Formats: sequence, C-alpha cells, structure tokens
Amino acid sequence: MERTSESGFPVDPVYDESKLTDFRPEEKLGRPGEYPFTRGVYARMYVDRPWTMRQYAGFATAAESNRRYHELIEAGTTGLSVAFDLPTQMGYDSDAPVAHGEVGKVGAAIDSVGDMRTLFDGIPLDQVSTSMTINAPAAVLLLMYQAVGEEQGARAAQLTGTIQNDVLKEYIARGTYIYPPRPSLRLVADTFAYCRHELPRWNTISISGYHMAEAGATPVQEIAFTLANAREYVRAALGSGLAIDEFAPRLSFFFVARTTLLEEVAKFRAARRLWARIMRHEFGAQDPRSQMLRFHTQTAGVQLTAQQPEVNLIRVSLQALAAVLGGTQSLHTNSFDEALALPSAKAARLALRTQQVIACESDLTATADPFAGSYAIESMTDEIEAAATALMDRIEEMGGAAAAIERGFQKAEIEATAYQVAREIDAGERVIVGVNRFTADGEEPYQPLRVDPAIEAAQAGRLARLRRARGQAAVGRAISALKTTAEGTGNVLYPLRDALRADATLGEVCDALRDVWGEYQPGKFDH
Repeated sequence: MERTSESGFPVDPVYDESKLTDFRPEEKLGRPGEYPFTRGVYARMYVDRPWTMRQYAGFATAAESNRRYHELIEAGTTGLSVAFDLPTQMGYDSDAPVAHGEVGKVGAAIDSVGDMRTLFDGIPLDQVSTSMTINAPAAVLLLMYQAVGEEQGARAAQLTGTIQNDVLKEYIARGTYIYPPRPSLRLVADTFAYCRHELPRWNTISISGYHMAEAGATPVQEIAFTLANAREYVRAALGSGLAIDEFAPRLSFFFVARTTLLEEVAKFRAARRLWARIMRHEFGAQDPRSQMLRFHTQTAGVQLTAQQPEVNLIRVSLQALAAVLGGTQSLHTNSFDEALALPSAKAARLALRTQQVIACESDLTATADPFAGSYAIESMTDEIEAAATALMDRIEEMGGAAAAIERGFQKAEIEATAYQVAREIDAGERVIVGVNRFTADGEEPYQPLRVDPAIEAAQAGRLARLRRARGQAAVGRAISALKTTAEGTGNVLYPLRDALRADATLGEVCDALRDVWGEYQPGKFDH
C-alpha cells in the first residue's frame, strides 16, 4: 500500500530526476546563509556552533522552578524556556477566584516583579538567553524580566531572549487570549517599537505553528497559517509607523517537529523560502536579516503516548533529528513522561542528553543542509511550498489572517484534519506503537510529578504581603496613567513598566487594560 504524507501528498516508493524537471538550484536553493535561505539562515549553520539547547520548564512556585533551572544549567542547557501557569497566561493573579485550582499546575505562577526576581535568583540574565511562552500578557512578563535584569546590574541592551507574543494563534488553537484582536495587535506593535529602542537584542515575537500542529494542523497548514499570521503582524507594525527593516530582523518563529522526518525537513526548508520571498517581494525588506526565517523547534508533544512511555524516547530522538536536519536555531526536546504529568528531573535530563548526543556524537554538525539536492527532499519541499502558498492565497482572499479567524476558517480546517487522524488511529490505519499495535499487558507503574495544592494559598499570601507593603497611592497613579495611554495612541509599554516597578501585579495591570479594551468573546470579533 502506498503511503501518503501528513499533508496528504503521495510518498513515492522511489524518487528520481523525473520529480525535479523544473529544479533550478541557484534560484530555489542558493547557498546557506543567502537568499532564499532554503539551505539555512547561516553560512556554516552548526559547523561553528550548534543550535541553542533549550528545555521548557516551569511549575509550582517561582522558587521551585528556579531550582529546576539551576539543575538544567548544570546539565548543560544553553538557553532557558519558561512555562507559566494558566492564570498567568490569562492575566489573572493567583488569588483571583477564576484562578482557583490552576495555580502552579502547568507552569510557574508569576504575579509580580518579586516572583520574577525569585524565578531567576542566582541566574545572571546578561549571560543566558531566555524564552518565555507567554502571549496575551507577554509585554507584562517581558517588562518584569527587564526590571530583574537591571536589578542584577545588566543593561537592557545586554538582555537576550524571546517572548512568544503570538496572540492570533490563540484565537485559532489555544484560547489563552484576553483582549479582542485589534487591541491585541496594537500591544504587539507597541512591543516591537519598545524593544527596538529599549531591548535591541530581544526577539519580540515567536510566531507559532507549534500549537496549531498540536491541535491537528498538517505540516502544510502549520506553515501556511503561521506565515499568514506573520503577515498580519508585519502589517500591524507597518501601520503603527515602523519601517520594515526596523523590526523585521527580530521576528522569530516556532514550529513542531514530528516523527515523519523527511516531510518535516522539507517543511522547514519550504517555510524559509516562502518567508524570504514574502519579505523581499511583498514588503520590500532590504536587510537580509529581515528575510531570514529564524525559528525554535519543539518536539511533538501530541505524538507522545501514556502507554509504554519509554518508547517516547525514540519518538523524541526522531523528532529532534528532523529539527536539526531542517536547520532549526534552537530546540526543546520533550521529556518521555510528559503524556502523564509534568516532567521529572530525570526525564528532563534525558531529553537534554538526546540533543547533546546528536550535537556531539553524530556528524550532523559537520555540514550545512546535508539533504540538499535529494530527489525526495527537494520534491517534498516544492510540494509543501506550493500547497502552503495556495492556502495562504485563500486567507488573503478573505482579507488576511484576522478576517479568516473571524470566519472560523483556520480553526475549522484544523479540526477537520484532527478528526481524520483520530479516525485513522481508531481504525488501525495509522499505527501508533504501544497504542493500537505492539501493545503490552501489565505495564510498569509510573509515579508522576505532582503539584502541591498548598502552593495556591502560599502564592495568595505573598500577594497579600506585597499589597500591604507597597505604596498604594503610587500604584493608583501608575494604573491611571496606563489606562489613559491605552485610551489614546501612545505606546502602552512605558506606563506599563512604571506600574510594574511600583509593585502593581500582573492581574492589576491586565485588568486595567481589560477596563479600556474589553475582553474577547468568541463569535463577537471586534473590528
């Protein structure tokens, strides 16, 4: 039986020159580090320095997460990646009624600059690169991070890292939005402008296909919807008065790496080529850095299984290989036990060791884009590029990504493919080792990492002490100034920074913006 790719293309048993009748290497590939960047964004790729090895971590309290970060740094992690709990992601303090039962569950609870200070205690922020998976309140967490870095003695210009800050995909796939799309896009553009002047080495957004892929998007849908969202952010920034080459070099992306290695390598190469052409020909970007699609990759959590969890070590290894062969700039490898609970320390260490074995014991860091010229890879790259372009054209015909979100287009497309995959698994047409084939009876019990429910009360106590000790009048003035700016057209990050440094909490500043901008209600898209 012939195989089809995740995107629905037939995978030929044999690829030869007949598949590349229109193959023009000089035009379609170029050299690594040169337009259209198909072969990678740097001339020598990993020859001089491997990708940044990040481990996504954060749970319970800031202090607990801090201990895990020190363990990861000692194990050889070269970049931190912070997970925040659900209330933080939604802009609520830990003592808000809506936060009950969720504090510290899926990440660290961060309510104030003080919590951020604890989170990075003993970690010199001028020497590490930090990625923060935060979207609707991304500006708030970034400003807290800046405050802590400066308290440590670092200059803002020394701080490096990334905030996800990609709210459009929240309306499509995740749901941790706060404000309607229009003010959300304004907040993104304000962050671009703020970082250009204050944090020039910071990546202002990580435009994410990962979460859409986890929700069921195919590789073609993943890059098409991600790049369509990126277009929307670029237009928002241009509309705010920024010039393309003032902000585009700091744009970054975030993709998944699945076990279908060949298609994933082709996907990454096609995405780079597509973005380079969009930036050069559509937006007129002249700076080569504006045309580069730099991206972080995370292995596919959705492909991990609770059954026979040790098998996930093999899955993650394949996924990591796909990311490296596809030319990622940084990589997080999932722990084998993540389908069951928060990763244990041992599992997190094994996930990091997977990357280190690839970097140090294989020959994949010896040459750039080793699959270049492969009949199979080049053919798949062309197919994915053409299909993604057609899907992006459909979104443009609807008026762009935000207008398509209003119509529910992306969400419906992803749900349709997710349903199809579920049917194939149930029917046994799609093999999942340990789930619908090669199952085992009497699996060994696994003891998952648990979050102490007392954390919520402790976090609420810290908030109460903070509110008693701070200058309430100063906080009130700062919140008032934030609202005034939000009602006008000024950059909200400056009064937001002042409010946080006066010890306003995350929930208080997000509520202030809710008062002005409102909250997004699905089905009530705000133009």
